[in-house]
Amino acid sequence: MAHATGKSLWNAVIACLVPLPSLLFYLSFLRATSSSSPPPPFAALWAWCSRHPLLLANLLFFANVDVLFWIIGLLLSNHWLIDLYWTVIPVMLVHYYASHPMSKADAARSAVAIGLTWVWSVRLTHNYFRRERWQWGEKEDWRFNEMRREYGKPWWWMSFFAVYLSQQVFLIGLCLPMYAIHSSDKPWNIWDSIATGACLTGIVIAYFADTQLYEFVSRNENLSKVGKPIVPNLEEGLWQYSRHPNYFGEQLWWWSLFLFAWNVGQGWMFVGPLGNTLCLAYVTVLVERRMLKKDHRAEAFREYQRTTSVWIPWFKRTIREKAKSS
Repeated sequence: MAHATGKSLWNAVIACLVPLPSLLFYLSFLRATSSSSPPPPFAALWAWCSRHPLLLANLLFFANVDVLFWIIGLLLSNHWLIDLYWTVIPVMLVHYYASHPMSKADAARSAVAIGLTWVWSVRLTHNYFRRERWQWGEKEDWRFNEMRREYGKPWWWMSFFAVYLSQQVFLIGLCLPMYAIHSSDKPWNIWDSIATGACLTGIVIAYFADTQLYEFVSRNENLSKVGKPIVPNLEEGLWQYSRHPNYFGEQLWWWSLFLFAWNVGQGWMFVGPLGNTLCLAYVTVLVERRMLKKDHRAEAFREYQRTTSVWIPWFKRTIREKAKSS
């Protein structure tokens, strides 16, 4: 127990210190550009950073996340940091875009986007720590474990691309609407209100779906401890209408955030949520294959697949068939 506590505290220190390079660099940049004439010897660097907010965001991500997180993951033999920072980086990005010298935005749209991102982050961070039993770096994503076993020795360098560089593509792409919001001062309109409501709906759905899943897993763990048979499949609450309601809620959040970008004339930014949706579709296949490999729930899960919608919540197929026959 003492060893586990010490490891968790050490990981907490690492997690708090690891973003400091990019934070300190950006704060130095803001301080320099707040004066009328940026002091040498970095005047040219600060001028470039002022003109290229999106490129700067990518460079900071590459240096501080792709490279530094990867090195730490190799040293710890555990790539857990990227999972935690999935919940933090969007908050950092929305504040970065809002505070950049080139930022221009409708005050209401900016404030709502920042507030929504914080709500989303708190929800996801709470779920992360709850799932990890409130430990820092207890384990890494099961998909990384499978890739480590599959690729063997080459995994040490392949992990840079599979775990980190790929995350940059997804996260920067998903957060493009935050850049769009702070690149236009178009006044708030009805589409912003619709986007706000849809974002909140996605967050609420994901919260309740994850909570129901957590309670289901906890109940099964308690049943297993006392030698009682566990329940093979979760088919209550939102899970009776969708096999992955947590994924649906998360996708609704990102697509709704895109509505803000579309509303200010940046419709091409659909590439961010689309790429994430395609990736999550593949993850859904992996998760379901994993469920079918477990003998104690394979039969129940096949029936669940037959009767229940994959993502979008809907009535079970048996219910619809009864309605047609009546």
